[in-house]
Amino acid sequence: MKATVITYGCQMNEYDTHLVESQLVSLGLDLVDTIDAADFVLVNTCAVRGKPVDKVRSLLGDLRRQKHERGLVVGMMGCLAQLEEGQQIARKFEVDVLLGPGSLLDIGAALESNQRFWGLQFKDELHDHIPPAPQGRLQAHLTIMRGCDHHCTYCIVPTTRGPQVSRTPASILKELDGLLEAGVQEVTLLGQNVNAYGFDQGAKIAGIPSFADLLRAVGRSGIRRIKFTTSHPMNFTEDVAIAMSETPAVCEFVHLPVQSGSNRVLRRMAREYTREKYLSHIADIKKHLPGVVLATDIIVGFPGETEEDFQHTLDLYDEVGYDSAYMFIYSARPGTPSYQHFTDLPREVKTERLQRLIVKQKEWSQRKNASKVGSIQEVLLRGNAHAEGFLEGHSRGNHPVVVPKALGAETAGIYPVRIGHATPHMLYGAVLGPNGEALPELPRLTPEAAAVSSPLSMV
Repeated sequence: MKATVITYGCQMNEYDTHLVESQLVSLGLDLVDTIDAADFVLVNTCAVRGKPVDKVRSLLGDLRRQKHERGLVVGMMGCLAQLEEGQQIARKFEVDVLLGPGSLLDIGAALESNQRFWGLQFKDELHDHIPPAPQGRLQAHLTIMRGCDHHCTYCIVPTTRGPQVSRTPASILKELDGLLEAGVQEVTLLGQNVNAYGFDQGAKIAGIPSFADLLRAVGRSGIRRIKFTTSHPMNFTEDVAIAMSETPAVCEFVHLPVQSGSNRVLRRMAREYTREKYLSHIADIKKHLPGVVLATDIIVGFPGETEEDFQHTLDLYDEVGYDSAYMFIYSARPGTPSYQHFTDLPREVKTERLQRLIVKQKEWSQRKNASKVGSIQEVLLRGNAHAEGFLEGHSRGNHPVVVPKALGAETAGIYPVRIGHATPHMLYGAVLGPNGEALPELPRLTPEAAAVSSPLSMV
């Protein structure tokens, strides 16, 4: 049997996809890259916003047609699967296998049942399950906790992923050892709220370190670069910034979602912090990490947001000076308090405000990226860029970087790169040799030369 997994959503979903793919391989299935080559198609879904849900509906409609034509087996997993909305979609499109985020290890039982199988329980064995390390990759994700104990009024995650459960340090470090042995050089620690690690149901778990101490332990694992996402400002502590400054392997990058710069909107969101408290966290981070790269999430057009509220968000963006931001129009999701109790703003109001925020973001990203011109950045080059003869990757601060292939830097790896040019969304540079000189670039074929050298030109 041949299988493929199609993934929508966050890095947590990417990690879950790898976990399930490893289960499929252990069951004897062959993984393929396309739907047409597969006998079993599993769709890993996101339910945070409406757009990915619409994509799933469209895909499942096509898969239902193929199911009738060639006996395709169709599965759905992830956050949408856990919701009644997703279960209605599954019934409509005749999904055979439905797995919630807490039942991923049921994939074997689902396929062996040879009938419709729905697994929607949150099972304890998942929390310390260690998937095999991905092979041939320099980057990997590692989940340190699942679920969330916060109840932001716009967010469906506590329903889809359940209450917070922290993994034991032993299982985390064992998984890290496997990643190190497989050649992984950068690991991103994942959780809905990583800096609440060890405080499940709001109470400290005996024998579980703080997130700051976990960072210190992970930094001693031998992995060259450590990142983490996502942090909730309510649980952020100065000790995390101190641990980052004291642990060279932990990258100088912090993603701290603010969502809004207005205290009134933050209260309606039930974010549990104020603008002033958030800014105090930013001050602590900058004090201990002077060169920190800051990213955030912002929701535009939350129900009841006034023009004055939105101006507070723009002002906060200037006060912090973010390097980058993920910006979203508020999307009302069934099952959330904001969907049930608040009236949505007109689409045109939300769209117009988003455009103004994007202008702000580009101005700051250009300013921040331009300050990197002339600097030397440690860049993990993942592989070929879209342009022939170039490699793409990212810095310790998560800046996307493109460089020409050079003698001694033809393949993926971590290299020193001198930045020569910057746009709001990209840094461009050259790989340096051991003496700080730019390595000689490999020759790149012109389109004309490529056509001459192509075997097709001889037909």
